[in-house]
Amino acid sequence: MQISRTLAVLASLSTGSAHTIFVQLGSGGTTYGVSYAIRTPSYDGPQTDVTSRNLACNGPPNPTTPSDKIIQVTAGTNVSAIWRHTLESGPNDVMDPGHKGPILAYLKKVTDAKTDPGVGDGWFKIQEGGYSNGVWATDTVINNRGIQTIPIPECIANGQYLLRAEMIALHGARSVNGAQLYMECAQINITGGTGAASPKTYSIPGIYKATDPGLLIDIYNTKAPFHYVIPGPPMFTCP
Repeated sequence: MQISRTLAVLASLSTGSAHTIFVQLGSGGTTYGVSYAIRTPSYDGPQTDVTSRNLACNGPPNPTTPSDKIIQVTAGTNVSAIWRHTLESGPNDVMDPGHKGPILAYLKKVTDAKTDPGVGDGWFKIQEGGYSNGVWATDTVINNRGIQTIPIPECIANGQYLLRAEMIALHGARSVNGAQLYMECAQINITGGTGAASPKTYSIPGIYKATDPGLLIDIYNTKAPFHYVIPGPPMFTCP
């Protein structure tokens, strides 16, 4: 996989529609309104410090607005995390297509999804997508009009959770803290789960290191065969 240095520079300078926000969640056939049960910021910038508390559910320099809503989700079904460049953007304005990288999703079981800050232990990864056959996972979301389809495991316990959807842009990842991480947390209540499994959990911050090969990488000058290592802990799957 080789792309010229010129293209790399152009991609780094392309900022007109670079950023993105997880603005809506679809569940059970209903797509809820912008910011409904999601702690969205007014500014669409990334997090770049993987040791920051704001890596959990976003935050300064992108202060988020609390929500008093919770969305009902059935275990064993898919939900749709919908991404847009801004809170007002449409499906043709998701994120700059030059911003390529992985997508991920995490869950954290909480007592009160409306107030839990998300920081610390309790998170487990339920989805990941990286690079395959010349296509980045972010390309798939952009080409799908901003929809990230996330399967909710059927074997987890019922209760309230934070759902953390994430896209990572690697156009600037040639240097430490150059990767741009975009995430928001949706507040959900899962029902219909069997409770048969207890996922191993991890802390946010703590799931990533700035020197992880999936976050410190020159995607424009990597020789084939190219194998991208998705950052974070192993993905949880039901037994």
